[in-house]
Amino acid sequence: MSHVPNVHAAEAIPDEARVAIDELLKSGDLFRYTAPENAPVTLLEQEFAALLGSKYALAVSSCSAALFLSLKALDLPRDARVMIPAFTFAAVPSSVIHADCVPVLCEVADNYRIDMADFEAKLGDVQAVIISHMRGHTSDMDAIMALCDARGIPVIEDAAHSLGTTWHGKNIGTLGKIGCFSFQSYKMINAGEGGILVSNDADLVARTVIMSGAYEHNWKKHSGPEGQNDPELAEAFAKWQNQLPLYNLRMSNLSAVVIRPQIPELTRRVQDGRANHNYVAERLHASDVLRVPAPLAPEQRAPDSIQFNLMGLSEAQINLFAETTAQNGVKVQIFGRSENNARAFWNWQFLEEIPELPKTRKMLMSACDVRLPVRLTRAELDVICDILLDAATVASGTSDL
Repeated sequence: MSHVPNVHAAEAIPDEARVAIDELLKSGDLFRYTAPENAPVTLLEQEFAALLGSKYALAVSSCSAALFLSLKALDLPRDARVMIPAFTFAAVPSSVIHADCVPVLCEVADNYRIDMADFEAKLGDVQAVIISHMRGHTSDMDAIMALCDARGIPVIEDAAHSLGTTWHGKNIGTLGKIGCFSFQSYKMINAGEGGILVSNDADLVARTVIMSGAYEHNWKKHSGPEGQNDPELAEAFAKWQNQLPLYNLRMSNLSAVVIRPQIPELTRRVQDGRANHNYVAERLHASDVLRVPAPLAPEQRAPDSIQFNLMGLSEAQINLFAETTAQNGVKVQIFGRSENNARAFWNWQFLEEIPELPKTRKMLMSACDVRLPVRLTRAELDVICDILLDAATVASGTSDL
């Protein structure tokens, strides 16, 4: 058997980052507010806002921090109900709880996207919505935004997995009030940790900036489309000065200098990731038991992993598939069968009440996840595909034990 690639190793950070890190360490200016202007974090925010086509961006310590600040910026009442998909990472319901709100879980279909009937049925009893584009799969944002806009319900996009994905040609993360992205190592841009939010709403952004830790007059070092003297943003900052608590969720300059040189690499990474995903999906469909759900028509994904459902297999056969792939060097995560998996909603024991969500539970018990870093070669992809296809043949050819 050919060498199995390490799908958990990250792509190398561009050499430009090493130069910037060395200069930064020599200066000692790791705090984002040391410089009067053009600190690395400030430049990152400007570049990221331009990349997404948004007016404003705020870099913070994680995507979880961005989600939390977004909820706080909406000024929701205590115990406000916030709808989230039941298929997401545990950080999403956690951010709702941290914001003194109550998560309301919505069913997710077997294509990993929000079940719109359940979404609409529960929408009348919520004050805000977080849409998680989980593993980069985009739900029907046309229907979601129409329903929410008609009711005046703000939408936050958890776009942690969706940097570079578009919907009708528009960047995911720019469809709702606020979009939140991740720079954690298993994302398109890797800083180990880190997050960023984008919005066109100056008032919301001003609130997030101050609460992120822009104490005293450090908010003056933030900019908008018209630079640091952006009048709309300045008016909002003046309104909220000293009115909000500080949570100190800032990003450091060190993280920013790691991130910035990767932004020019994004287009290439998205193209390579999409090509890799589509190639593997086509090969997997040679099996009757492996099925990759099709994207929705307006969606152009930017994947660095692949998800597929196991079709028509018994419990024993599913377990055999997982065991066989692992023995041959490819660790397949089956979301509902990995012990303590943070993406299985029944493991969110910190919730006061865990609802019965049969559609989502059924999906998670046969939904598989395999990382496909964009750096993989076609030969490496073939090794992964061969292992998955062989395991599917072994599992489907075995009687129900």
